[in-house]
Amino acid sequence: MDSSTNQPDLSKTLASIVDKRGKRNVFRRHPFLWGGGLLIVAVLAAMSWYSRGTQYSYTEKPLTKGMLSITVSATGTVQPTEQVDVSSELSGTVRTVLVDYNSFVARGDVLATLDIDTINTNIESSKSKLLASRARVVQSQATLAAKRNAFERMTALQDSRVSSVRELDVAKSEYDSAVAALDVANAEVAVSEAELQVNETSLRKSKIISPIDGVVLSRSVDPGATVAAAFQAPVLFKLAGNLKRMELQVNVDEADVGLVKPEQDATFNVDAYPDRTFPAKIVNIRFQPETVSNVVTYKAMLAVDNEDLALRPGMTATAYINVKEVKDALLVPNAALRFTPPNEPAKAEAATPADQTPATPDAVKKEAGALRNVWVLRGGKPEKLELRTGATDGRNTIVLSGEIKAGDQVIVAASTPPK
Repeated sequence: MDSSTNQPDLSKTLASIVDKRGKRNVFRRHPFLWGGGLLIVAVLAAMSWYSRGTQYSYTEKPLTKGMLSITVSATGTVQPTEQVDVSSELSGTVRTVLVDYNSFVARGDVLATLDIDTINTNIESSKSKLLASRARVVQSQATLAAKRNAFERMTALQDSRVSSVRELDVAKSEYDSAVAALDVANAEVAVSEAELQVNETSLRKSKIISPIDGVVLSRSVDPGATVAAAFQAPVLFKLAGNLKRMELQVNVDEADVGLVKPEQDATFNVDAYPDRTFPAKIVNIRFQPETVSNVVTYKAMLAVDNEDLALRPGMTATAYINVKEVKDALLVPNAALRFTPPNEPAKAEAATPADQTPATPDAVKKEAGALRNVWVLRGGKPEKLELRTGATDGRNTIVLSGEIKAGDQVIVAASTPPK
């Protein structure tokens, strides 16, 4: 029955009820009640007609056979495989700076020099002290020889009873003093030599040398600047090793770290090249946890080839680590698992776009081995089928069992035609 025949019948029924209850006088005194009642009747009739007359069109997709890759996503930064902070062990004034940002350097290259006037003065002073010490050694040796001869003569005379015991004691004391004086002179030579070596070492350290082959990432010193290394050695340069081999350091969630293993392949993207995907390989997963806001992660290191130097240190990256691959699997679109016909109760699942990024293993654990429903068109009407599903990558899910095969169409969406 359509809406045009419903309205008179319902109106007559309403009027007859009112007549039976003897309420005609109420409607006569309040005519607006007639209008309100008729409006309610019209709305109910329209809803009844719309529910019977709404038609839906369905979008279908086929089940496919193929490989399913499960990935773990993690974020991190691109870093050099080798990075060194170059400092100065000496305090002084910077005389020259020979490199700048992005300068390529080799091991042993001079990066900067300090003022050496004071060091040269100290070296000359040390050399003079060393010469004087050596001269005192020669003098002490001569004195010792004379005192030895005098002592030996006194000993011979004492044996002949020509000299007195007192004279022998004096000769012995002078000889012992000469021996001690020679020892002191030799010690002074050693001190002077050590002082000279210290000053010569300072002269060598006045040249800031590159310890590695690489590139200058940062320079924090200019000619004329004062370097104070008394308490803590200041960082003058940051050097990175070979930038053609980089390292991606990502933070893997504790829920996913059990799936990540060395030698697994991965891909990653950086904001600088949104249309480019870079390959990488897991090298190591550190045992040391990192906790930020009660979230525990573990650092994973990935080797990255950077032959074209497109990647720069510090770039933020999102990595997808391939932790599992299933070949020749029967795959159902995830949109079909989320679909519910309009007249059916909605599933208690969060709707996710069909082209979402690969799922994390949390989703894999949630859906693995679960009983799920899909809908197929039979006789123009949706019919429910129950499937047992396996792992998912966020776009497709493995079908473990069910009355369905590759090529069968499943409903992924419903829509009403435009009026």
